[in-house]
Amino acid sequence: MTQQNANNKMVVKLVFIVLGMFGFGFALVPLYDVFCDVTGINGKTENTAAVYQSIDIDKTREVTVEFITRTNSGMPWEFRAETKRVKVHPGELNTVSFYVRNPASSNIVAQAIPSVSPGTAAIYLNKTECFCFNQQPLEAGSEAYMPMQFYVDPQIPKDITYFTLQYTLYDVTARASDLTTTPNPFMTDAPKTGE
Repeated sequence: MTQQNANNKMVVKLVFIVLGMFGFGFALVPLYDVFCDVTGINGKTENTAAVYQSIDIDKTREVTVEFITRTNSGMPWEFRAETKRVKVHPGELNTVSFYVRNPASSNIVAQAIPSVSPGTAAIYLNKTECFCFNQQPLEAGSEAYMPMQFYVDPQIPKDITYFTLQYTLYDVTARASDLTTTPNPFMTDAPKTGE
């Protein structure tokens, strides 16, 4: 076998390896989603509104929900939960509010990504209204309150008495489909200082 034949075989093998790695990279995302669905880890929540129907509220139980906020690096907004922790009865509809302020000199569009810990609690958290469902535009120097309405499914296991809902805010201005600051029905202006 000549050196040229050996080189050709090596090139073919390397091309197949690269194609295999490329295909595996594409397959990772759906495989990861399936793995999270099966095992209940990662705390991914549904990004669609749940419909709240009159259900029996379990007054014999309380579940503590803690709210944590953070901004992705490079996101200049101030972002905090107005309520840090709330005790709820499974089946009871609750509303909490989050404060945002854009101190930047330009308009910014944000997207909040939720996660729940422990991850198994995520399937029992039902959001009927949430700022995380849509991109949130905010003009330079403006501030606002963003409500989140939710209930904990009464079928939540009895051993889950506490879970954390974290929102991470990302700057999506560059990818936003509409860079105008169209009023969002879920966002309300913050009261002016001194009012």
